[in-house]
Amino acid sequence: MELDLSTQKLATHENLLEIRNLRKWFPVQKTFLDQLLAGKVNYVRAVDGVNLDIRRGEAFGLAGESGSGKTTIGRLAIGLAKPTEGDVVFDGINLNKINEEELRRMRRRMQVIFQDPMASLNPRMTLGDSVSHGLKIHYPQRDDEHREMTLAIFEKVGLTPARYFLNKYPHQISGGQRQRVAIARALITRPELILADEPIAMADVSVRALLLDLMVQLKNEFNLTYLFITHDLATAKYICDRIGVLYLGKMVEMGSLKDMYQHPLHPYTQALLAAVPVPNPLLKRTQPMPAGEIPNPINPPPGCRFHPRCPFAKEICTKDEPELLEIRTGHWVACHFANTFLC
Repeated sequence: MELDLSTQKLATHENLLEIRNLRKWFPVQKTFLDQLLAGKVNYVRAVDGVNLDIRRGEAFGLAGESGSGKTTIGRLAIGLAKPTEGDVVFDGINLNKINEEELRRMRRRMQVIFQDPMASLNPRMTLGDSVSHGLKIHYPQRDDEHREMTLAIFEKVGLTPARYFLNKYPHQISGGQRQRVAIARALITRPELILADEPIAMADVSVRALLLDLMVQLKNEFNLTYLFITHDLATAKYICDRIGVLYLGKMVEMGSLKDMYQHPLHPYTQALLAAVPVPNPLLKRTQPMPAGEIPNPINPPPGCRFHPRCPFAKEICTKDEPELLEIRTGHWVACHFANTFLC
């Protein structure tokens, strides 16, 4: 049984999601005495001025190391957190300017696939109850249809026979099956935007490709838009149409899948691609990996934030912060020397 979407808003904007000058600073918790002596409040600059558009029906990947701000952007994008500054516009509606009740009604249109299904699924709820819970919230008037809708979505994500899984609990099934339940729960309200936060990271290597195949199939079948968060560019290559690379809360490069893999222009993107394993034991890495670790987001380096680890850094990189500029059509880079990498 399919869910009737006639109550949802018709598509009117080419960009389903627009993010403008987005910032999220978290105050550092200190004792009263420390605050008094410091004389100021320090902030973790998790997201620090990000702009991006996600077109309707595409899969946009956010890549970067842990601590780069990927998950924070994802939470801001669907209204799970409020930005310190900037705007998040979903299908023409500014999420920062609507009240809690209006945001609650919009939840059916944007859902999340969390990284760890064992943590995100309630261990005291059956799988059927966990998946149908969204229907009870957003479509209570169709209570008599919830069971059939739940069985139908189980079949869609490959949990067959569906009735077998309906009364099971999360600990009674495998990790791959739990992630399929998480995907079913995200899809049950027939959303338009799916935030997929490292959706296969907790799955066994043997089933990761199957889960990615499933996500691609469901995207095409339901005309979904993905915001796909990953630290693995090899995974992003499989599912994404465009990719944005984050470093220390800043977007350093953004472009189409072809541009990002065949013509990476930022040294950080080049390093991430060089780190992708190649199934050839005779092939040796030719590009040196960046030294050190990602800097402290409380006191980020001046100028280009990547310059302490960049093998190509010059004096200008330590002083002037590069702007995110469109070097080629649809290919944006924040690097003073991006033109030297053009080929």
